[in-house]
Order: sequence, then C-alpha cells, then structure tokens
Amino acid sequence: MPQDLDHTFTAPIEKDGSFPTYLTVPGSAELLGTRKAVKVTGTMDGHEFAATLMPSGRGPHWLPVRAALCKAIGKSAAGEPVTVHLSQRLT
Repeated sequence: MPQDLDHTFTAPIEKDGSFPTYLTVPGSAELLGTRKAVKVTGTMDGHEFAATLMPSGRGPHWLPVRAALCKAIGKSAAGEPVTVHLSQRLT
C-alpha cells in the first residue's frame, strides 16, 4: 500500500557513479527509515516520475534520472539544480 510522503528538496545533477545521471537525496535514510532501495513517485521540476531510490552505501540514497526525464525538464548537465517533490513511497 502506498505511503504518502511530502518531501521537497533541490539538488544538483551528478554524473559519476553507478548511474549516468542522478541526484543525491539529502536526509533520505532518516526520512525513509531505511538504507535499502525504495520505490517512490513524485515530481521533478514539475514533471511526474516514478523511480527507485538506490542506497549509496554511505548515507543518502541516489535518485537515478532517466534520459527522457532530463529531456522533459530541459536539464542534464552536472551541477544544474533540480527541485524534486517526493509524494509517495510504493511497496
């Protein structure tokens, strides 16, 4: 059963690591109460998305950003700020 979240943050696009393009979700381990992978829905610069937050292994989760979503929000360069609103945690 989905769990409502109401968490908004702004983070820069990052380009190195396990995913071609991703964001770091600040405070995610505390927010979600886990360091495991968590499926979420929300908006990124106003565009709806669904994704799996991946554990970084050192604290906050990573939010992979698909190429189609980069195109929709018009951002893909490292360092560009993106505003994300997490609205639901899926089980």
